[in-house]
Amino acid sequence: MRVFITGASGHIASAVIPELISHGHQVVGLARSEEAARAITARGAEVRRGELDDLDGLRQAAAESDGVIHLAFKHEAVQTGDFQGAADADTAAITVIGDALAGSERPFVSTGGTLMLALGGVSGRPGTEEDALPGGPRIDSENMLIALAQRGVRSSQVRLAPMVHSDLDKHGFTPALIAMAREHGAAAYIGDGANRWPAAHTRDIAVLYRLALERAPAGSRLHGVGDEGIPFRTIAQTIADQLGVGTVSVSPEEAPMRLSYLASFAGIDNPTSNARTRELLGWEPTHPDWVSDVRAGHYFG
Repeated sequence: MRVFITGASGHIASAVIPELISHGHQVVGLARSEEAARAITARGAEVRRGELDDLDGLRQAAAESDGVIHLAFKHEAVQTGDFQGAADADTAAITVIGDALAGSERPFVSTGGTLMLALGGVSGRPGTEEDALPGGPRIDSENMLIALAQRGVRSSQVRLAPMVHSDLDKHGFTPALIAMAREHGAAAYIGDGANRWPAAHTRDIAVLYRLALERAPAGSRLHGVGDEGIPFRTIAQTIADQLGVGTVSVSPEEAPMRLSYLASFAGIDNPTSNARTRELLGWEPTHPDWVSDVRAGHYFG
């Protein structure tokens, strides 16, 4: 299968591209810079120059493919406070890719996040793949993606855990939390830190994307989750132990000083089940859990 991938120079793609190639697929990756193009080439993929905002280019690349994996998201916009702008760009990209694939029964795998379930009101229990929200930033693009199943597209949405971790992870939430703890001399959590975050290993996630591309039924919601939910206090303590610093509880009002752009997410309780995903695709995470992976030390070298 000739697979077009957005976000092909990023963290998740660093495992997805080799996984696809090792199973006989040909990969074409979107690159917006020479640096990104070099990274994609090093991973064994063909380069297509362009940007996420080049909607005509996305449409053409999707039309020329046998399937699409959409990994790109404007994370830099989120870090500067423009979450809505990043979500709007995501919706626009999914719209044109979906139009290009309509009626073809080709696979289109896109990406979301489990945190949106908690932000959308799922609480008191683990979020499941059956949970669907009516709308909102990033939820609109997920619902649009799922609706493509009615237009002859084998669409599936991978909801990623907030912490996708491994030695490949250089700019995700785990290194961000480590950097914040190092800067302030303590790893922070909000309140009692009992709220839970799920996590998943990058290489397990790569297998999930491949399986979704190859055989996820049209209109599937999938959960990229290994650890169902780690108490945030445990996250802070694990980081603190590796840095040789302490932990500190902060109030929601104090959180921005300690947790920067993560302050609005760090107190969210987001336990998430992967049971339906495992049943549907036969996917089983096999790599180390988050605590074991952080204790391995590669984040601190």
